[in-house]
Amino acid sequence: MITCIAVDDEPMALEVIERYCAKSELVDLKAVFREPIKAVEYLGREKTDLVFLDINMPDISGMQLVQTLSPRPMIIFTTAYSHYAVESYNLNAVDYLLKPITFERFLASVNKAITALPARDYDRNIFIKSGPQTYQVSLREILYLEKDGNYINLYLKDRTILIRESMGDIFDLVPASDFVRVHKSYVVAIKHIAMIEAYQLTVNGKKIPIGATYRESLRSRLGIS
Repeated sequence: MITCIAVDDEPMALEVIERYCAKSELVDLKAVFREPIKAVEYLGREKTDLVFLDINMPDISGMQLVQTLSPRPMIIFTTAYSHYAVESYNLNAVDYLLKPITFERFLASVNKAITALPARDYDRNIFIKSGPQTYQVSLREILYLEKDGNYINLYLKDRTILIRESMGDIFDLVPASDFVRVHKSYVVAIKHIAMIEAYQLTVNGKKIPIGATYRESLRSRLGIS
């Protein structure tokens, strides 16, 4: 799960971002700001992956704010004006959302941000607790995860580990940049997807259903039209 904040001088615009973030399992909205200067102060203290940033604001514009940041988090501009698009991409923005923002467009933008995350996380090992035992597992070995009641089966290339974890917290365990939820009961490693059909996909010979509510976001995430 990636951490983010939202900066906009319009309360209703912030409410939209808050509502959309609450509906998504991919982002963790840490704070919202109506005053850009307070957002800059926060970013100086707290490591943040992504900023949803309005452009037209009093005192300092979103464009000016970005240029003050070092290190610079990923930026998704949110604005009612299309003529800033070229300038936003010159600042290496991940995306440019025109208001009013739909949830589908928001989700596609978040997926772009996840794809832009550094790939180095995928090369690391994690420790998985299963009952009294703790296993060290390479993220590259994980094929998919399947919900099983109050537990999750973590499928590796050569074994399965049963862990006590909820699907809602699964992206605290595996990086959202390399794994995607495709069903209420399944999260899969993107690199291990061998084939995608209308209502299912294949990972290591296993047919995994694609839930109706996840179909559009999956295709957007993978760049499938």
